[in-house]
Amino acid sequence: MRKNAQKEFDPQDIAEKKRAMMLTAPVGRLVMKLSAPTVTIMLVSALYNMADTYFVGSQGTSATGAVGVSFSLMAVIQATGFFFGHGCGNFISRALGAKNTDDALAMAVTGCVTAFIMGGVITLLGTAFLTPMALLLGSTETILPYARDYMRFILLGAPFMVTSLMLNNLLRYQGSAVFGMIGMVTGAALNVALDPLLIFVFRMGVAGASLATAMSQTASCLLLFFVASRRGGNLPIVIRKFAPSGRMYFEMLKGGAPSLLRQGMNSVAMVILNRSARGYSDAVVAAIAIVNRVFLLASSAIIGFGQSFQPVCGFNYGARLYGRVKTAFRFCVVVATAVLTAVAAACMIFAPKIIAIFRPDDAEVIAVGTLALRAHSVTLPLLGWILMTSFLLQTMGKAVPASILAFARQGLFLIPFLWLAVPVLGVLGIQISIPVADLLTFALALPLGIHALKRGLDER
Repeated sequence: MRKNAQKEFDPQDIAEKKRAMMLTAPVGRLVMKLSAPTVTIMLVSALYNMADTYFVGSQGTSATGAVGVSFSLMAVIQATGFFFGHGCGNFISRALGAKNTDDALAMAVTGCVTAFIMGGVITLLGTAFLTPMALLLGSTETILPYARDYMRFILLGAPFMVTSLMLNNLLRYQGSAVFGMIGMVTGAALNVALDPLLIFVFRMGVAGASLATAMSQTASCLLLFFVASRRGGNLPIVIRKFAPSGRMYFEMLKGGAPSLLRQGMNSVAMVILNRSARGYSDAVVAAIAIVNRVFLLASSAIIGFGQSFQPVCGFNYGARLYGRVKTAFRFCVVVATAVLTAVAAACMIFAPKIIAIFRPDDAEVIAVGTLALRAHSVTLPLLGWILMTSFLLQTMGKAVPASILAFARQGLFLIPFLWLAVPVLGVLGIQISIPVADLLTFALALPLGIHALKRGLDER
């Protein structure tokens, strides 16, 4: 009689099939299966960030610099979304692995509602202090008007951006990254279509690029909320079940702190990079912005691949299948290092042509960007071990070492190097700052990863 009625949500039945897959499927095949949507998500996200840079580049070097300056604001929004997504997701994957589905459901609802509220706080504070914020983030007087235009719509879309990132990660930790991919790809396609329409047809310039991003992220958020979380046996986000507690927020903080530190310090580092670069010229600011976007594309693929490791790690760690966690970690490190080595070689060879795609008529941007791109390529392969170790520690719930590693790249190494090197080396100090930081971070990540594999994953 009730054949066509919506089936009542049964958490235990829904979780069991995914749990069995996570705990029994061959590890390498499982990681590769999960990585297809996560890599797609990250690449698509990076591509439409690059689309903004490409289309805005037609508005001039100062406009391109504005996108780079605004990258720090985007990093704050992303840090907030990743904090809730990873903080809730780490807990949820372990809870599902241990068959504790009720707590997983409660955490999902609490995280989603809180993420939207915090996005609203970013909107209010950022809009109230728009000009001082743009200057703080590294705008020059010539870049400032463009930066204000770009940030204004980004801030209005912040609640939806934060929630979209949260929901995407929530789905991924449940082993349903393909649903997150649908939302992100839809948003990206909309962004790429709206960019030229708003910038050139409606003559909105830089503001059109940011409006396109805000609209596409809002569409992605709504799609994830109304479709993805209600399909494929995923935990449904039912607002009326919002019941926050101190315990939930503590677990959220423990699991999300490394992501918050990683992304938050990335924002701070970008501010200092921009402020260092603006002392020379708009061309230096633009060149660094382009290089960062290029490497965002390269690293995004590996981050997406590493994110497919996290649900495998979480489920199996929760089920005490430590041998499978070790196998998955080693597999991911080997694959990530091989891919990054190939990307680094391509960037080294084709650096001038890559930079010229964005500003073909500015020789200074090409010269500064080429050296920076080649310097970054030297240490790019090291990110394989660094990122996988970070994901391993975070998903295991090892908050202290995970947070130290997340903070180290920018907080311990990049920012101090900029303060010390730029006054002595000038623009060269800016160009080599990130590879120096990556080398030092690898030196820290190596013993942390080895210790986790030997001590934290001993089978008993």
